[in-house]
Amino acid sequence: MLEGMHLLLVEDKDSFRRLLVQALEGSGWDIHAVGHPAEALALLESAPCEIMVTDLRLPAMSGLELLKRAKRLRPDLRVLLMSAFGEPGDIVEAMAFGADGFLPKPFDLDVFQATLERLQALTEAPSPDPREPWVALSPSMRTLDRALTSLAESDASVLFTGEKGSGRTRAARRLHTLRHPKAPFLTLDAAALGLDGPSPHHLALLRGGTIHLQNLDGLSAEGTQGLLRTLAREGIHWSGSAFSLESVPEPLRPKLGALVLPVTPLRERRGDVLSLFRAVLDYAARRAGRSVPSLDIAAEKELLSRAWPGNVLELVWLAERSLAQCPGALLGTLPAAQGASQGLMEIPWPEPGPLETMLEQAQRQAEALLLRRSLKTHGGNLTEMAVTLGITQRVLSQRLREHHISLEDGGGGTP
Repeated sequence: MLEGMHLLLVEDKDSFRRLLVQALEGSGWDIHAVGHPAEALALLESAPCEIMVTDLRLPAMSGLELLKRAKRLRPDLRVLLMSAFGEPGDIVEAMAFGADGFLPKPFDLDVFQATLERLQALTEAPSPDPREPWVALSPSMRTLDRALTSLAESDASVLFTGEKGSGRTRAARRLHTLRHPKAPFLTLDAAALGLDGPSPHHLALLRGGTIHLQNLDGLSAEGTQGLLRTLAREGIHWSGSAFSLESVPEPLRPKLGALVLPVTPLRERRGDVLSLFRAVLDYAARRAGRSVPSLDIAAEKELLSRAWPGNVLELVWLAERSLAQCPGALLGTLPAAQGASQGLMEIPWPEPGPLETMLEQAQRQAEALLLRRSLKTHGGNLTEMAVTLGITQRVLSQRLREHHISLEDGGGGTP
């Protein structure tokens, strides 16, 4: 289950470092074990790594300082701290800087392995960012938000209905965050499921978390049978999205359609447009380490007058493209509608620097655009997309996470 996962172990006591490595032998982890924080930082710069386990007291640098530097190098890195001398203040500070757990020494090796499995689940199916834009100003969105809040104390399955791109998966992530803010969340394409349903790997990974089933209206008869057997699995919370309850296969309606929450298309909730655009712009700027440009009156008027055929998905694309094309502090001209230049690939200029660094930035930006285009072309079907791109579905899912690309109905930033 852990095949391909990279673990960095930072422990200056040779005997204890060897003990932890031996405890994980045969479990599938690809382990790099070092005794000095400088070695750890060098590895983080040169090799893939999903999880780091580090002692709090290290030579030349504290575990807290290593945590801060490691997070700057790899913001998505999961970090577990351990120490025999952990002060409450250190633990609180570590959590504030992104640590995912703390183990006081000495600890049981079974507890250590169970903690790593939890971090693995968060790596492969991360819990939604609680800062992800969520705007509920229009009457229909206020109604939806009240419903989500009231359901926070319930574990009942919920079906989100509406048009593609309207934000159904975003609403599902919002509900999950209200219910289980630290638990893993995974979106699966229901149309790609077969007779076996979700894989045993995903089912084991998501214990205590949520599986959201997109495109339930595209589910095959074999996929329906597989899901019927799987939905009885204890310890997993379920949600789904479809155009309507009637488009969901009838055998699944009692299980996934007992609670139905409609998500209104963006053109019918224009009171959300400006605030949602600003929120997405702020979110994208924060991820890019940039200041947020202001909107001038002309841009605001254009946003309010758009027809929004692509719903929230289109708004997210527009905000991210606007940020990429805006060099200053004022956003006055919005990009052309998505798809207006299908024959061209436009990426922003990378930050000036060494040629190799600039090429790496340009390649990463181009890869994100290619993934978004392919995801839209295949209607969010990861199985077809992976075959077309010539990579495994697991590698594809990892690339989408790295670029913060949602599976919402064909790929958007945050719907």
